[in-house]
Amino acid sequence: MGEFKVHRVRFFNYVPSGIRCVAYNNQSNRLAVSRTDGTVEIYNLSANYFQEKFFPGHESRATEALCWAKGQRLFSAGLNGEIIEYDLQALNIKYAVDAFGGPIWSMAISPHGSQLLVGCEDGSVKLFQITPDKIQFERNFDRQKSRILSLSWHPSGTHVAAGSIDYISVFDVKSGSAVHKMLVDRQYMSVSKRKCIIWGVAFLSDGTVISVDSAGKVQFWDSATGTLVKNHLIASADVQSIAVSDQEDSFVVGTAEGTVFHFQLVSVTSNSSEKQWVRTKPFQHHTHDVRAVAHSPTALISGGTDTHLVIRPLMEKVEVKNYDAALRKITFPHRRLISCSKKRQLLLFQFAHHLELWRLGSTVATGKNGDTLPLSKDADHLLHLKTKGPENIICSCISPCGSWIAYSTTSRFFLYRLNYEHDNISLQRVSKMPAFLRSALQILFSEDSTKLFVASNQGSLHVIRLLEGSFKHLHTFQPQSGTVESMCLLAVSPDGNWLAASGTSAGVHVYNIKHLKLHCTVPSYNFPVTALAIAPNTNNLVIAHSDQQVFEYSIPDKQYTEWSRTIQKQGFHYLWLQRDTPITHISFHPKRPMHILLHDAYMFCIIDKSLPLPNDKTLLYNPLPPTNESDVIRRRTAHAFKISKIYKPLLFMDLLDERTLVAVERPLDDIIAQLPPPIKKKKFGT
Repeated sequence: MGEFKVHRVRFFNYVPSGIRCVAYNNQSNRLAVSRTDGTVEIYNLSANYFQEKFFPGHESRATEALCWAKGQRLFSAGLNGEIIEYDLQALNIKYAVDAFGGPIWSMAISPHGSQLLVGCEDGSVKLFQITPDKIQFERNFDRQKSRILSLSWHPSGTHVAAGSIDYISVFDVKSGSAVHKMLVDRQYMSVSKRKCIIWGVAFLSDGTVISVDSAGKVQFWDSATGTLVKNHLIASADVQSIAVSDQEDSFVVGTAEGTVFHFQLVSVTSNSSEKQWVRTKPFQHHTHDVRAVAHSPTALISGGTDTHLVIRPLMEKVEVKNYDAALRKITFPHRRLISCSKKRQLLLFQFAHHLELWRLGSTVATGKNGDTLPLSKDADHLLHLKTKGPENIICSCISPCGSWIAYSTTSRFFLYRLNYEHDNISLQRVSKMPAFLRSALQILFSEDSTKLFVASNQGSLHVIRLLEGSFKHLHTFQPQSGTVESMCLLAVSPDGNWLAASGTSAGVHVYNIKHLKLHCTVPSYNFPVTALAIAPNTNNLVIAHSDQQVFEYSIPDKQYTEWSRTIQKQGFHYLWLQRDTPITHISFHPKRPMHILLHDAYMFCIIDKSLPLPNDKTLLYNPLPPTNESDVIRRRTAHAFKISKIYKPLLFMDLLDERTLVAVERPLDDIIAQLPPPIKKKKFGT
């Protein structure tokens, strides 16, 4: 692997936002996740749970409900009283409609996907018609006395159940009137005066309404008679969420104690056709409230205050016991929040509403392999750059020379010039940014810091030349074949001649910067791109995909390299393909052209193309052979993959120079320590 001096950085004080709601789409096998800061993320479950799209948060958008409509359309609603539809191609908000009922607490799409219901603070339930390009208000249902916290359609689309405070209403959709009102028992650990909040309802085909509430109960109601059929007390705190499978043979609930319970419909006796609901499995994968759950055909999905998205496979539904059978926790975004200036040894950290610039520490001490060296100079916090306005930062970048910082929100693009005088740093904002730079999804500087590449959310790529304190617009590459597919990843060659750009689903486009034209398009692959980079000297483009495949494409020759073809013939090691976090960064050693450096959240790897590939019988994570072994054995056990799992979770890793690496880690314990305390549970003997 070679010896490196490593800067282990742990002062990136990043805390992900908690998960507020999730919505699963069966047709596309995608999961939408909304966080407490208003960010909405789209995970492609068919592509190894890769976070392929995201919509940045906004201070005034506290999302309370998410749902998918027919035609892969995504809607959200929240406490600002607006219903929002998202543009999944351009990655921006299509429009926002005020429901005029105060804060919206709940939302549900009709079984046919053509109507939308919202439950409001003022007790109203409002029905909207979904038209091809917008939504249209249709009518109000009978107003209730208190806010509508949960909604569920009957699969036939004729009735709706609405959970409120202390009661559940059943509405007839045609007339909009309440047919039944079911009063929920307030009894809570012998305290009967407390209000009972119905956090979730689910309406089944047989007319059963399942409710979950703040008294820790899961209750089954007969909607025809309005009577309670069965009662399960499962927690001493709130049960906050419920999701039912499409077959209605199982459902999942999440509690404020961090437990997820699975209920299944099972036969009373082996020969009997009579079935009953039985609580089968409790899972404790969360430390805090489970605010949202979803039920896919093969897994239970949960998320909450502890920021983890947990996917628990249903082992009886997973046919092949492979990658999909593994429990996984997704904590960090699958995009980069850190950029590096190698020349000045600076790191730029991106937060929701500010950027931090740090200078790395240094040491004069020396030591042997594995030693921790004392710092002779501590890391310096040079800059805290706060954004104005309520919008979250989408992307940011520092130039390799350390003299420029660029970042973008949804509606504004910012460019700053940095001047260094000894230990003082001054900031000069470049004013009068052109209108076409209003919003960027990705920003990248050229290696010599003379050009800036900006990918807009309309699918176009802008090339900007940087001057002393200003800029000049050189060219705009328009999206291919009239699409507005946004480019989410950019890579520029070290010589500044080539720019590679990848969208969320199309192939990777390579542009010639000298002649300002499209050079070629890498054949599209059926898994999204997670990272890409262009090698020095050879101008080979290395592309990593979410299924852990890595391709090498020669830009000058417009074809895959011989090494890449060899890898595809032989195939990667099975342990490499079973990793469940995507590769997020690729780089190259300046003096070793055969080395590719890459990392995901749990490993750092150097691929040496001069060595043979490992097959499934060899050790992938091979330890170094004992020093007394002969060179013959050492050569026999050596293969192309050198993997280190020392650093984790690893948010960023790159070469600063030939012998120095920087690794930015974010231990999970540090994140948990900054979250609000969980509900205290009494344990035996305490």
